[in-house]
Amino acid sequence: MHTSDSTIGSHDLKNIEIDINRPTPLFLDKNHEVYWLGITQETAFRCNSYLIRDGDQALIVDAGNRSFFPQVHERVAQILEPQAITGLIFCHQDPDVAASICEWLEQAPDARVYTTPRTQVLLPHYGCSDYPYVDVTTTSRLTLPSGSALRFIDAPYLHSPGAFATYDEHARYLLSGDIWAALDTDWTLVVRDFEQHRNLLDLFHLDYMASNVAARGFVNQLDKLDIEAILPQHGSIISPPDVPAALDYLRNLRCGTDIAYPDLTP
Repeated sequence: MHTSDSTIGSHDLKNIEIDINRPTPLFLDKNHEVYWLGITQETAFRCNSYLIRDGDQALIVDAGNRSFFPQVHERVAQILEPQAITGLIFCHQDPDVAASICEWLEQAPDARVYTTPRTQVLLPHYGCSDYPYVDVTTTSRLTLPSGSALRFIDAPYLHSPGAFATYDEHARYLLSGDIWAALDTDWTLVVRDFEQHRNLLDLFHLDYMASNVAARGFVNQLDKLDIEAILPQHGSIISPPDVPAALDYLRNLRCGTDIAYPDLTP
């Protein structure tokens, strides 16, 4: 099991070295930890799963598909007993996010599933339905043992109608799901040059995100949040110096129906 008395914060992100066979700590501070669990497959659609641990609470964010379950499980087991997982957060229902739900519930049958109603109605199609479910549209804040909390922020039509992001109040990390996802075959854990990264964001956002209205509506909800880093489900983590540029990117994004029906777009 992983134990560490060291402290890691957002200022360390660009200097973090990863071992692809081990979980990578992104934030360590007393009783609160955030890990990148890693996927070894070399693909433009590389998926990121994360673990948030706070006291006796341990939640996997976007656990991933079934084929990657052994990898993610192995990394979790290097941090804590997989049976100790208390929650599974699914930002939407797609298989690259949630298809391993049944495998994780077999490991941790008391774990709660945190998602939206529009996602929850589809998750049973993966083969299990008897689990405790928390509707994040009505329970929008999960208080953690440290006294901090996770905040769930609606992101409709980015790209799923029931999509949402998770804001970690302690680390001040925004776990954004497919928002700020990027497609990149020359992948790094953390964005090195955001201006170049815009092209990789476009490869995903122009086709998958609904509209500028949906993008701006989400960004407007973030105005009062102190965001230190953005942790998407695809692509690279966006570190503190690039967060303002990332917010501007989404605010000015023209995508989806803006492109498909330009004559109808104001």
